[in-house]
Order: sequence, then structure tokens, then C-alpha cells
Amino acid sequence: MRRPLGRLRIIGGEYRSRLIDFDADAGVRPTPDRVRQTVFDWLNLVIDGSSVLDLFAGSGALGLEAVSRGAAQASFVETGAKQAEDIRSAIAKLGAAARCEVIRGDGIGFLRSTMNRFEVVFVDPPYDSPLLASTLANLPRVLKEMNRIYLEWPKGKPPVLPAGYSLLKEKAAGQVSYGLFTYAPPGEQPP
Repeated sequence: MRRPLGRLRIIGGEYRSRLIDFDADAGVRPTPDRVRQTVFDWLNLVIDGSSVLDLFAGSGALGLEAVSRGAAQASFVETGAKQAEDIRSAIAKLGAAARCEVIRGDGIGFLRSTMNRFEVVFVDPPYDSPLLASTLANLPRVLKEMNRIYLEWPKGKPPVLPAGYSLLKEKAAGQVSYGLFTYAPPGEQPP
């Protein structure tokens, strides 16, 4: 029996209004349209030409939206085989393979091993998992000097930020809080 598909819509840029399928039964919860719109309004001045990491990619909605809006390159890291395959299918459907790579694997392991550096990072691990603290500890090694980090967390449970992270903007929608951060080594000015 085939599992039901979910659908999401790219809301801006080159692929605006294109529909992307994802596995709705796998616990994937794409970032809602209005939240994505706010996030990309925040990122408007830095997204064009940037290198993007969609960590814990799920449906790939944030990374695909970034590519649609002019990101030069996007890496999607996802542990689920079906989710990773759905992201690959979406990239092929959009004709964006030259600018995208999908890594099926552990997000923390990727942060510890990759030689790539990114200007924009989307961090949305499964809720109530211990992954956020470990991610924030390992993230600085993959960041370019000028960087923006998007985080989501359950409303009322703000993340504990290690030294060097600075909050730029924050909002809430329903049971989700989200924010835009930047990182600079402690003692240095944030970018």
C-alpha cells in the first residue's frame, strides 16, 4: 500500500507556485508558508548567491525555497531514506540538480566531517530531541564569517545558546517559535 503524500508550495522566486511532494506519514512537518515568507523576508539581503545548508531537511522546504530565491548552492542533510529520495525527486522536478546535493546521513556527523562552509543554515531538528544542543555546539566549524542561522523550537522552550550566538529576529506562529541568529567567535563582533 502506498503511503500518502503531502504537498508544499514554493512561495517565492524562480520556482514560485511549484508543488513539491513529501512523505506525510513519516512525521515530516514542513515549515508553513507564512513562516517561510517571514524567514525569507529576513534573509532577503543575504540569500542571493549564498551557500545554504538545510540540516535535518525533512521535506527540504527551506533549502528549496532558498534555491528558488537565488542561493548559489544548497546542501540537504536528512537521515530518512524516503525523505532524502523525495528531496532528490523535488530537485530533479525543479531542474535544480546543478545547485543542490542531498546527503543521506546524520546531521551532527555531517557537521563534524564536511569541509564545506555555509552562509545560511536552516536548523529544524525533530522536536523534543537532544539534537539542537549538539548541533549548536558543532555548527560554528561550518559557518562562513558572514552567516545567518534559522532555528525553530517549541513555543515556550527557547534553545540554550552557546557563547557566540546572537539573536537578530524572533517570532512565533501557533506552537512554534522561530528566530534568525548569527554567530561570531566569543569576543568578536557579530557579522
